[in-house]
Amino acid sequence: MYNVVNITENVYWVGTNDRKTDRFENMWPLEKGVAYNSYVIVDEKTALIDTVEFGESEVFLEKVREVLNGRDLDYLIINHMEPDHSGSIKDIRNIYPNVKIVGNAKTFPMVEGFFGITDNLHEVKEGDKIELGAKHTLQFFMTPMVHWPETMVTYEINNKILFSGDAFGSFGALDGGIFDDELKIEAYEDEMRRYYSNIVGKYGATVQSALKKLAGLDIKFICATHGPIWRTQLDKVIKHYDNWSKLLPEEEGVVVVYGTMYGNTAKTAEVIARKLALEGIKNVKVYDASKTHQSYILSDIWKYKGLIIGSASYNTAVYPPIESLISKLELYGLKNRYLGMFGTYSWNGGGLRGISAFAEKMRGIELVADGFEVYCSPKETDYEKAEAIAIAMAEKLKSER
Repeated sequence: MYNVVNITENVYWVGTNDRKTDRFENMWPLEKGVAYNSYVIVDEKTALIDTVEFGESEVFLEKVREVLNGRDLDYLIINHMEPDHSGSIKDIRNIYPNVKIVGNAKTFPMVEGFFGITDNLHEVKEGDKIELGAKHTLQFFMTPMVHWPETMVTYEINNKILFSGDAFGSFGALDGGIFDDELKIEAYEDEMRRYYSNIVGKYGATVQSALKKLAGLDIKFICATHGPIWRTQLDKVIKHYDNWSKLLPEEEGVVVVYGTMYGNTAKTAEVIARKLALEGIKNVKVYDASKTHQSYILSDIWKYKGLIIGSASYNTAVYPPIESLISKLELYGLKNRYLGMFGTYSWNGGGLRGISAFAEKMRGIELVADGFEVYCSPKETDYEKAEAIAIAMAEKLKSER
């Protein structure tokens, strides 16, 4: 069969790899593509768990037909209604008109809203089960706001497979390997963090609730709707989600991110970065917020303990790319970080003032030193202030070694 992969006997991956789409949700760059994972279970009855984005329907439907080999499809399980997973529901319904669509009470208004489907629906509640036959039983657990209100997960009891929806998902197409032990998994961890911090990051509290709810399950496979299937390093991926949802940094390091129009804010940022290195901080990531897409900056902010933000003043306010970034960090409730800040201005201020207002709102962030603002272009005294922030940040980080 064409790139159909056995997870276990009679459980199949029928997903697709999208290397054409430029931006996920029309926002997040997909330089490494993305996988849409879907699964078929064959027993006395058959079940399809989630579908794929509509642009990938042709290959997906070919795989489903091959696995079913002329049999009808009895159940379509909908863990999540976001169109990258529900986009092929209407195609499935057209090919298998008798299929019973399984979801929860919050799923079906979306099924009607997206596709106009109102019949042959089977509602499941917390802990409900569907027996497909002697070898496969599905059990359902509600995980609302991970990351939509209708989200749930499906647990196949006999084979101990968690079909987790977007939870534990990752950007990145699957380059030949499907399972974590078939891939250089480290290459996917950055994309997994980028996926989490941008797509799921706001919902840390509900992720924690879901992790606690699922902790009692005996899980041998985690089958998410994006990224690798986990079967050998489950502890690693669960630990990542636990730490990320608690907003705990992974390691010592500093993100220096700035917004500049004519290079003067950048000069100060470079001085800070150099002084951090001289103080023994090896993980220093410097970003021009106008050049690097915000999703990569957010991912590294999730990774490292230190954050230094600089902004030119723009119409008496924060430079727009920096304003967008700090707005997102405020929305996500960033905490457990050390913060430094600086700004530049000419005829009026605003950059530093806006970052300071952000810092005052964020109770879980500790300011390492007073911020300062450069008039027009940095002078020697400004560079001294920049180095002082770098020294204060380095001392905080090294005190935790």
